[in-house]
Amino acid sequence: MKYKRILLKLSGESLMGEQDYGISPEMLSQYAQEIKQAKEKGCEIAIVIGGGNIFRGLQGASKGMDRVQGDYMGMLATIINSMALQGELEKQGVKTELLSGLTIEPICKEQSRKRSKDAMKEGKVVIVGGGTGNPYFTTDTASALRAIEIEADVILKGTRVDGVYTADPEKDPTATKYSELSFQEALMKQLKIMDLTAFALCQENNLPIYVFDMNQKGNLLKVVMGEHIGTIVK
Repeated sequence: MKYKRILLKLSGESLMGEQDYGISPEMLSQYAQEIKQAKEKGCEIAIVIGGGNIFRGLQGASKGMDRVQGDYMGMLATIINSMALQGELEKQGVKTELLSGLTIEPICKEQSRKRSKDAMKEGKVVIVGGGTGNPYFTTDTASALRAIEIEADVILKGTRVDGVYTADPEKDPTATKYSELSFQEALMKQLKIMDLTAFALCQENNLPIYVFDMNQKGNLLKVVMGEHIGTIVK
């Protein structure tokens, strides 16, 4: 196994499947199966999910809503997604621990490094909702922060695309895929892999980011086991 402990970052939008908003039960089930496969191989897993399928603070702010209020609403959206994934994992027989940057009794306890690491030692998949618990920070930054806290080997960024490209492959058919990038190269080329705060945290703490297609069945297990199918930034 190449990656013994991972932080899996999922976008809220990916949970929509073919829907225009909300949570697709089919996508939820598929993701839970992927996570279960990797867990059964002995991988320690923490997960951070975005909330864009329900609400985005920045979009609310662009339409005149108070930014801080909008960001907190976005954090609550990530907790809804986290609860949905927790429910599906438990249904499939995977033990979980739901923690959060925002404390919401009786749903979840407050995230702490000790709680996360203890839960993983007990064989649980840890899901961390609520972003960083602060406005003005994205779930990208929350992912980087949580990954550093738990001393993860890598952030696995599960997307709809099989890596990082020179341009958007859904819009530009001539776009070519990078196999490997340095943080400096990614910044110079202005590749939008994660936001700059998250990127700086990963670079400072020497934490690699691996971008891959999460929607392809079996891909999470392939990455964990060391098969190179995406793009690594290190």
